[in-house]
Amino acid sequence: MPEKITTQADGTLSVPDEPIIPYVEGDGTGIDIWPAAQLVMDAAAAKHGKSISWKEVLAGEKAFNATGSWLPDETVDTFREYLIGIKGPLTTPIGGGIRSLNVALRQLLDLYVCLRPVRWFQGVPSPVKRPEAVDMVIFRENTEDIYAGLEVEEGTPEARELIALLKEKFDWNIRPDSGVGIKPISETGSKRLIRAAIKYAVENDRKSVTLVHKGNIQKFTEGAFRNWGYELVREEFSDVAVGWDDCAGKPGAKVLVKDSIADITLQQVLTRPEDFDVIATTNLNGDYLSDALAAQVGGIGIAPGGNINYVTGHGIFEATHGTAPKYAGQDKVNPSSVLLSGVMMFDHLGWTKAARDIERAIEATIAEKIVTYDFARLMDGATEVKTSEFAQAIVDRL
Repeated sequence: MPEKITTQADGTLSVPDEPIIPYVEGDGTGIDIWPAAQLVMDAAAAKHGKSISWKEVLAGEKAFNATGSWLPDETVDTFREYLIGIKGPLTTPIGGGIRSLNVALRQLLDLYVCLRPVRWFQGVPSPVKRPEAVDMVIFRENTEDIYAGLEVEEGTPEARELIALLKEKFDWNIRPDSGVGIKPISETGSKRLIRAAIKYAVENDRKSVTLVHKGNIQKFTEGAFRNWGYELVREEFSDVAVGWDDCAGKPGAKVLVKDSIADITLQQVLTRPEDFDVIATTNLNGDYLSDALAAQVGGIGIAPGGNINYVTGHGIFEATHGTAPKYAGQDKVNPSSVLLSGVMMFDHLGWTKAARDIERAIEATIAEKIVTYDFARLMDGATEVKTSEFAQAIVDRL
């Protein structure tokens, strides 16, 4: 019988054998990739005596056409009520209104962690020599930084007023033809993000957490993020983790917490990927890093993501690529991003055996060179299949 997922007194999820899970099909190619991903998830769940009662909710273009709203209140309320959901890619409206539907959902539900695991699946085409060395988990702060949307447009009365105020109060000389943005980084937001990253590292036997920041330039925002991270290690995790300066880089059996400047990190994840394990970083840095790392293991089309609040139990898992409307309805594109986001969701629910089955089946399918067009064009001797056929091939290997 379908039931809601609930939280226990300690904040952990209580997941029935047939949970009700809201989903957004997604715009553009969502019409192709969502049914493919659902087919695989349903088959993997059934193998382990589980099932999902899917509940469609609307967002994006499909919602606008049906209701006149890009993000109906009912959709947000449903995600809030049922705790866990999953979504395909969404169109972001051009012009006024919501800047990004994805950002809006994260902020409305306070999904403060953007979780992006990045690893290579054997056989996936890659532009680097050692894609197998990439095995990282990015914890990207999801609610602050420039994504807070606190900016004023050049030439407006608001911009002139803010520029004048900053000159008067701080003697800051800003060119009068500037747009101006505010970049908030709080101790609360930073510590809860880094706390989640350290807990993940401890629970999953990871060796290190790297705090990625631009604190050498932005000393009171990015630099504070770094400092608060080390402070948190000493305050809450001294029994299981230790900062670099407190152990001279020799943590023993504890998780090592270290830091790295953002620009050098973007070089070193390419040249020395084995030095990175779990990464905790601010919103913009995490955006750059996530996509750069995805390129090393096959591209954003195979990159999963999750937006999570570990305190309330809420989570929305999502395809991380765009809608690619020119391919919509062609049964052509790779469904792996939303499918692997489903794997993340299964792990979050505690359905780890089903999650590992999907991963193994995906890897086996790709190893046999049964792939969609994006991989087929980069592989010798590949069998190019449709989106639906790729999904069925994965199910056949479960």
